Amino acid sequence: MKFSEKLEGAVLVLEIAEPRLEASNAPDLRELLLGRIENGQEQIILDLKHVKFMDSSALGALIGGLKKIGPLGVLALAGASGAVSQLMQLTRMDKVFRLYPSADAALIEMVSKE
Repeated sequence: MKFSEKLEGAVLVLEIAEPRLEASNAPDLRELLLGRIENGQEQIILDLKHVKFMDSSALGALIGGLKKIGPLGVLALAGASGAVSQLMQLTRMDKVFRLYPSADAALIEMVSKE
């Protein structure tokens, strides 16, 4: 799975460079998230601006990351649009995840709360 990452203070920004998150790469997404969390990362922004489609297996990977990070950490989703945004609304995951229009908007809010 193609992605880039950068650390902004205590916040890790993971930018997913895949147009589709689905059964074929959901395990990679899960491994990426869980690996960063197990290494002590407690604040993660997942930038989904390049993702045009997401299926239930990828959504499951996100939920697994959210459970792993726990109530003291943050797994925020940024840049979700189109079908990805609709999936979040249909599954009511927009009530579970912190959603932001962009990674920059998420970063501004998360850094201001440090």
